[in-house]
Amino acid sequence: MAAKAKRNSVVFRPHFKTHQSASIGEWFADEGINSITVSSVQMATYFANNGWKDITIAFPVNLLEIQNIDELAGRIQLTLILDQKDSADYLNKNLSNHVNIMIKVDTGYHRAGIDAADINKFQQLIKSIDNGNRTAFTGFLAHAGHSYDCRSIDEIKKVHEQSKKKLCKLKDEFIKAYPKLTLSVGDTPTCSTMEDFSWADEIRPGNFVFYDLSQVTIGSCKMEDIAVALACPVVGVYKTENKVIIYGGGVHFSKETLPEKPTHYGRIVSLNDQEWTITEPATYITKLSQEHGIIKANDEFINNIKIGDLIFTLPIHSCMTANLMNRYFTFDGKPLLKA
Repeated sequence: MAAKAKRNSVVFRPHFKTHQSASIGEWFADEGINSITVSSVQMATYFANNGWKDITIAFPVNLLEIQNIDELAGRIQLTLILDQKDSADYLNKNLSNHVNIMIKVDTGYHRAGIDAADINKFQQLIKSIDNGNRTAFTGFLAHAGHSYDCRSIDEIKKVHEQSKKKLCKLKDEFIKAYPKLTLSVGDTPTCSTMEDFSWADEIRPGNFVFYDLSQVTIGSCKMEDIAVALACPVVGVYKTENKVIIYGGGVHFSKETLPEKPTHYGRIVSLNDQEWTITEPATYITKLSQEHGIIKANDEFINNIKIGDLIFTLPIHSCMTANLMNRYFTFDGKPLLKA
C-alpha cells in the first residue's frame, strides 16, 4: 500500500483504528510514513503519546471532548473533520490552540457528510471555518464506505470512479481560492484493488493491514491474505452432537456476519509454527452468545479436538475483533503493544 501511494505521488495516511497498536504502528514508520488517521480523541492521544505528530481524527467532532481536543492540539498537528456549521463555531469559541479542518463529503455512502454536489452548503461551512482564528480549512475528506457492499472488482471500480468524479468536480470549485486544498480518500476495497489515485492528495485505508472474511467476500483480497486470527480455548466437546464450545463470543468477535452467510461468525483455520492453513471443508462458528461460541463440524474435526486446545478463527470484521481484544501475539510468542 505504501508503494501504491508512492506510485501515485500521494500521501499515505493509514487508518490505525484497525490495529490500534504502537508496535504495529512502527511497521508503518519503517516505510517512511509519518502521518496517520484514527477514529477517536482517545486513540489520537494514545498514538501521540507514542511519537506520532500528524494525526487526523476521521470522525465528526464530538464537542463534549473539547478539553481533550484542545490539549492534543497544543502538542501535535491535529486535523478534525466536520460537516456542521455549529461545530465550527463552537471550536472557534472554545479552543485555545489551532486545528486544521477537513470537511466530510458524502460521495454515496450516506452515513455522514455534505452531499458532494451541494456547493452552497460547502461555501457556508468554509466561511464559518475561515471566520474563526482557531480553525483553518485544509480540504475535503471522503470515505467510500458503500464499497463494502460490493461483491466484485467491477463493482468496486464503479464506486471508485463515481467517487473520483464527484470529488474532482468539488475540488475544481474551490482550488482557485484554496490552492493547497487537500483531497483525502480511503477505504480498503478501492485502495486494495484500484491503481489510479493520482487525482487525490492522500489515501487512508485501514483494514488492509489485516484484512478479514468481509474483504474476501468483497473482492479486496484472497483468503490467504488475512493476517489476524483470534485464538479461542476449547471448553467443551460434544461428539454425539458434532459440536465444540469455545471461549469466544460476541464480546470477542462482535456479532457481525455476512449477508450471504448470516449464521457464520468466523472461519476456523489450522495452525503450525509459522502460519495457519485454510482447511476444507470450511468450518465456521455458527452461533454466538456473550462469551460462548458454538462450532458445528464433521467427525474428523471433532475427533481431533480436545478440551484445552486453542482454536484459531479468521474474523468476519478484523477491526471490530481487534478492538474488542486486549493484545496481539506473533507466531514466536512476542506480544505487540495495543492501546
